[in-house]
Amino acid sequence: MGQAQRDWINLWLFAFVVLFFIFMLAPILVVVVVSFTSAGFIAFPIPGWSLKWFARIFEYQPFIDALIVSIEVAIGATLLSCLLGVPACLALARSRAGWTNAVMTFLLSPLSMPMIVIGFASLFFLSWLGIGVSFTALLITHTVVCLPYVVRTVAGVYHGIPRAYEESASILGAGPFQVFWHVTLPLIRPGIMAGSLFSFLTSFDNLPISYFFGSASTNTLPVVMLSYMENQFDPSIAALSTLQLVMAVIALLVVDRLYGIDKMTVSA
Repeated sequence: MGQAQRDWINLWLFAFVVLFFIFMLAPILVVVVVSFTSAGFIAFPIPGWSLKWFARIFEYQPFIDALIVSIEVAIGATLLSCLLGVPACLALARSRAGWTNAVMTFLLSPLSMPMIVIGFASLFFLSWLGIGVSFTALLITHTVVCLPYVVRTVAGVYHGIPRAYEESASILGAGPFQVFWHVTLPLIRPGIMAGSLFSFLTSFDNLPISYFFGSASTNTLPVVMLSYMENQFDPSIAALSTLQLVMAVIALLVVDRLYGIDKMTVSA
């Protein structure tokens, strides 16, 4: 293969990558632009620029109430996933028992199941337990869905840590809690941060599960947005989507500033 032929192949690959990214990012760009339209309907290109649809978000109280519920559920599910997932990973990652793989597969199983199936089954099971449609039921189900992300990332990090680090601390007189706090926890922190980030975003943006547990006091933001679109179709949904995008970008920037996205992705 000559140099000229290789140059043409590289050029075609570069063009393909550019077109692929344009194909993926163009819909997001259209939504962002439409959110600033001055028209009372969705149209592209927009006739003018305005911030009135962002003001509509704060004027429509169900959006604010649902946003608060979504944040509370996402934070609660993330914390519970860490409290349950981290000890499980520490117990299973170094275990030689024959049932270890079965338990790990069970903890990761929600990743391979359709969300709507988990939501439907959880509704029946939690109703049978007497919890029914409530904030507690919503939190439990979101935790079930978020737990695999923490388990997968923390287990991946912990598997790569040499056992000698913990053994050396124990030989030097450190107790089990001191070994965990001063040795294990700092080493697995990238996995915890990555799993927490994935868990929060998964919970915050979840619709199939939240839809089954929706009520006047437990409606999350995706459920309210869907309900709003069934009755009205104006650019306020685009404005709200843009606001969610900005919040996600800010969260990533803050995490990168405090800890470093590169460390999280490499470790996870």
